Parts: sequence; C-alpha cells; structure tokens
Amino acid sequence: MSNYKTVFFILGVLQIILGISMVLPIMAQFIYNQVDSGFISSGLVSIVFGVLFFLSNLDHNQKLTLPQAFLLTSLSWLSIAIFGSLPFIFSEINLSFTDAFFESMSGITTTGSTIITNLNETPKAILLWRGMLQWLGGIGIIVMAITLMPIMNIGGMQLFLISNTHTLEKILPKSKEISFRLIYVYAILTFVCAVFYKIFGMNFFDSIVHSMTTIATGGFSNYNESIGYFNSSLIEITSIIFIILGSIPFISYIKYLNGDRKIFLNDLQIKTFIKITFFSIIIMFVYLFFKNEHFLNINLIDVIFNVVSILTGTGYVTTNFGEWGQFPLVYFLILMFIGGCAGSTACGIKIFRVQILYQFISNQLKKIIYPRGIFNLKYENNNIDEKFMASIISFIFLYIIIFFMITALLSVNGLDFVTAISAAATSISNVGPGLGEVIGPNGNFSELTDFSKWILSLAMILGRLELFAVLVLFLPSFWRKY
Repeated sequence: MSNYKTVFFILGVLQIILGISMVLPIMAQFIYNQVDSGFISSGLVSIVFGVLFFLSNLDHNQKLTLPQAFLLTSLSWLSIAIFGSLPFIFSEINLSFTDAFFESMSGITTTGSTIITNLNETPKAILLWRGMLQWLGGIGIIVMAITLMPIMNIGGMQLFLISNTHTLEKILPKSKEISFRLIYVYAILTFVCAVFYKIFGMNFFDSIVHSMTTIATGGFSNYNESIGYFNSSLIEITSIIFIILGSIPFISYIKYLNGDRKIFLNDLQIKTFIKITFFSIIIMFVYLFFKNEHFLNINLIDVIFNVVSILTGTGYVTTNFGEWGQFPLVYFLILMFIGGCAGSTACGIKIFRVQILYQFISNQLKKIIYPRGIFNLKYENNNIDEKFMASIISFIFLYIIIFFMITALLSVNGLDFVTAISAAATSISNVGPGLGEVIGPNGNFSELTDFSKWILSLAMILGRLELFAVLVLFLPSFWRKY
C-alpha cells in the first residue's frame, strides 16, 4: 500500500477542500435563519479524515504513476460522493445513507437525478450544497478529461493529449498550468451566467445555484418544476446559451484566449454538436407541428430548451415532454446516448466518438463498393490507426453492453420497461430525468428500491469516468503488470 501514498495524500487534500467548502452552506444557514448542526458535523468529519490521510502520507513519492492515476480517478469521485452525502444524512431532511449517497453521487457526476420530493421546501443550505457538488464535479471532470484521461488512453481520449508524450512526469507541469486556466474560464462563465439569471428575474440565491448547475450541465434545480418554475422565456434562453457554452470543449476557450480566434468556427466537434442540436430541434418541431395541427400550440422555446437539455445531459425541464407522444421519448433516448463534446461538462458517448464511428462505418461501406480503394481515417488532421479505432469501438460496445445489463437488473427489481430502460440510459449518460410517470420530467427517483438506487449510482460513476477508468481496476492482470 506504500506504493499508493500519493493517491491517499491527494485524497486527503480533496477531503480537506470538501470539508472547508461546507462553510458556504453554513453561512447560508445563518443568512436565511435555517441553522442546524448538519453541515458543521459533516465539515468536521470530512476535514478530520482528510487531515489523517494527509499527515499519514506526507512521505509520498511526488511522481504519479499510471496505476495510481487510474486508482485516483475512481477513488476521488467515490470518496467525495461518500463525504458529500454526510450533509444529507445529518441535516433536518434526514435521508438514509442509500438516498444520501445517491443524491451526492448524482451531484458530483453532474447527473441531476434526485430523490428529494419537495425541493420547494428544502432548506437553502441543502439546495446550495447540491449546486456546489455539481459545480465541483463539472470542473473536476473537465480537468481529468483534458489532463489525466488522455494519458490513460481511455476510449479514444488520447486524441486530446495536451503534449506529445505519454510520460506522466513530463506532462503534469503543463497539466497544472492548463488546469488553472480551465478553473478561471469555468468560474468566469459561472459568474456571467449568474448575473444574467439575476437580471432576468431570479433572486440572488436562485441565480447562484442555477448558474453552477447550468455551467456544470448538471440540472439540479431549487424547485420541483425545474426551470419551468420561473415561467420566463428570458431565463430559459439564458439557460440554453450557457448550457451550450458548458458543452463546448473547454480547451477551446483556452485556445481562443491564446489567440486562436477561429477555434469555435473550425473545431470539428463543435460544428457537429451544433448541427446535431439544430437538426434535432427541427425534427422535434416538425413532429409536434403535424401532431398538434395548430402552429400556435407549439412553444418553440420549450422545444429548443428540452432538446438542448437532454442532448447535453443537463436535465433541466420546462414542460412535461412525456406528453408529446412516443416519438419524442425514443428520440430523446437516442440523444441521451450521443451527449456533448469531449473535454466539456456534457455527458454521453461524446460527439467525437460518434464522428469517428460514422467515418469508420462509411469507409467499410466504401470498401465493399471499391474493394481496391484506400480510405484513410482522419480526425482533425490526426491519423486514426487500428489501435485507436479499436479503443473507440471497444468503448461504444462496452457502453451499450453495460446499458443493457443495467436495464436487465432494474427490470428484475420490478421496474417497468420504460422506467428501467430510461433509468439505465439517464444514469450511464449522466442526464438526470428519465422517461415515464415514475422518473419522468414530473417525477423523481424516490420511489425506486434501494437496490435500484445502488445500481444507478454505480452506473453514474461508470458513465462519468468513461467506463475504462473504473473497470480496469478489477482486472488482476492490470495489477500484476504494475
């Protein structure tokens, strides 16, 4: 275990930061006169455990090895989910450990599924903590997606290497520099989003919480009706804009600040993301137009909002799209799988994998027509070799297999088909709301059994950490090699 002192040292630092961050909900308790000891107890427990990890591993090796990087990636999310659940347990809402862990995992993975049935009456400190978990999870996954995951060759993420070397010792200094820039951009976008929310009608508290969950594409809201509570087109348009900004690769913002003024126009991922969004809106609008037969009955902003929210995995809702018919439900299920751009807070398989898979299938069809033809795979001027392509196909195949396994387990546990399949999709794709009466836009996950909640919690972390980062830890051959 001494070989992993670096991992536990970093985990200790993370727990200390998490505990200190609970000062903000404590301040909210005093401001809104809703004081209880829940956050004080939770903060002290988190800090004490963090300090113990920190002090007991001071003699760690400062170099981070590959197996340590894998272990750290999984344990950091797991530990934050565990300690992040303490306020839900110790506060006046008094959730069970299962429910508290589910809510915390949903927050830190920016999924947005909730088991809290009456958000409108929930203490302000709890609502703020939910928003903070998603905000921290959002910046966490961005940093890991751009710095650690490419090095670990996870599902084709090596395409986004920030250095020409796979050596951790060489890449980490540059990673740290980029991480600080990412946090800066992330914080600025959050602040600007909060300002616009405030201008367009939200109170100060709601604007802060919703700005954090918007940029994180998490979808936690302070109200059962989600964004629909405000009944404001300007707020919905603001949400749409900043959800899209949160779904764009954050490395693009850094490139823009470094002088590449055309990055947003030239980036292939961004262009494809916008195209998918645009055509999905058109498809949904046309369907609703012919279904309703009355143009005035269709709210275009609702269509745009819910398409963008589902595609990016945000999970905000403005209306019960379950009433739109069967086709929107199937189409939204497909959008859940696609997700947003790699290196953003968005979810799903990711746009770049879909692009590469499409190109691969297209080339295979061309080879049938032109057997002697040579068709090279390229992405953003990068050659796609067989090893790289294998990682992409393996990821997508594994993604689908795990999705069906989760669906089967939920069905065995008594859930109906629509609830089971949409719960599996929304958890592994980190979307939030499911489909149907139970977990749809007007429902939540409180009625599910504890077994289902644990399965979905596992699916959340698997989806958020790109599958391989977690599953490789269960391979004995991996540990023997290192």
